[in-house]
Amino acid sequence: MQAESDPSLTAPALDHDPVEEGKLIRRMQMMMNMVMQVIAQDASLTIDEASQMIADSKKAALAMFPDKELAYEIIWRTRFQRLMRERFRIM
Repeated sequence: MQAESDPSLTAPALDHDPVEEGKLIRRMQMMMNMVMQVIAQDASLTIDEASQMIADSKKAALAMFPDKELAYEIIWRTRFQRLMRERFRIM
């Protein structure tokens, strides 16, 4: 019975600091928004360069949140796809 109350046996997912997690989320949002702004506003940017920026931002986001690839796909991938279609007239 005593092992159940031992804090060293709690799941690692419950051991996170909400303040630090909030900072990471804001940092990731700022990074993604900057990438989107550059793609939308830099007229000299090629489709290959924009695609590489998106790939790099995905790597960075997953480095910050390794277990959140599905969330990335649902939230950010769709936004980047829409932006690429608008910016480069991709169908």
